[in-house]
Amino acid sequence: MTSSMPRRGFLAALIAAGLSLYGCSRTEELKDLNGIDMSGTDIGRDFLLTGTDGRRHRLADFKGKAVLVFFGFTQCPDVCPTALFRAAEVKRLLGTDGDQLQVLFITVDPERDTPEVLKAYVSAFDPSFMGLYGDLDQTAKTAKDFKVYYAKVPTGASYTMDHSAITYVYDRSGRLRLGLRHTQTAEEYAADIRQVLALD
Repeated sequence: MTSSMPRRGFLAALIAAGLSLYGCSRTEELKDLNGIDMSGTDIGRDFLLTGTDGRRHRLADFKGKAVLVFFGFTQCPDVCPTALFRAAEVKRLLGTDGDQLQVLFITVDPERDTPEVLKAYVSAFDPSFMGLYGDLDQTAKTAKDFKVYYAKVPTGASYTMDHSAITYVYDRSGRLRLGLRHTQTAEEYAADIRQVLALD
């Protein structure tokens, strides 16, 4: 998010509280997590968006890998680059298992994040990262399905975007397992994702 710290803290607390309600039923498969166990929730069951590879994608297209999903925009000054840099660091920390992780960055600013801009942005962090985009209606539907908050904020002659900063992690069967907070470290992300990779 790009607004003031008080609002950022309020929204982060709101998102975390909401996700905690959805993730209150922990499974026996994931233990001592740093993030939020979201196994069995109805959040983010699927999407239909265009990738920076030029093809339309659903979540099922990435089965066989753990999938990390983050919503943001390319002109984000701090939260989004931090999230993608951390994702690249997580891949490094996972070692050879890093090849089993697919990072997806869904833009909440499709008016400015053209396919070319989005591809250049995500690939700067790691060539395997994929950007996903839709039109305004598709973006709104996807964000609603994922319980993601975003809003356009005027800044003089232009605008920026406020948005929530939860990272979603799916297991290799395409089931949502984790919600990871923006305040967590790469090491904490990697520890939780190792558990997800170990699931059948």
